[in-house]
Amino acid sequence: MYHHSASTSGPAAGSATGVLDPAADSRDALLFQRCTWCGTAMYHRLLCPVCQGSELRTERSEGVGTVRHSSVVHRNTPAARNVSLVEMAEGFVVRGRVMGPPVGIHSGDRVRLSTAKDPVRGEPVFQLVDEPYRAWT
Repeated sequence: MYHHSASTSGPAAGSATGVLDPAADSRDALLFQRCTWCGTAMYHRLLCPVCQGSELRTERSEGVGTVRHSSVVHRNTPAARNVSLVEMAEGFVVRGRVMGPPVGIHSGDRVRLSTAKDPVRGEPVFQLVDEPYRAWT
């Protein structure tokens, strides 16, 4: 039988195990968690959504992703803005904003991280990697 004693010297669940150097400038880095048990990547979670594990290590994203969904929002803002769900290359999904005209952002557009934390909304901001070719009819 396994007995977990409170006097163990290992890190407690939910502790900062594997956290990157806090002195490093994280303004331009998108940090995410990866479950040490099953390898699932996630953004700002306390438990793994797959195995419910609490041992998550923090990693730095390369900042490249694909827009999975984008909506134009008109409320609580002086001008229309987009809210997008971006699937990052590492496998996690993050909500953020893509720079450019809100109606010009579509599912499948490739994006790159511009700023990890928008000063107003605190969400990541992305820019289009390349202008996709779209036939206008």
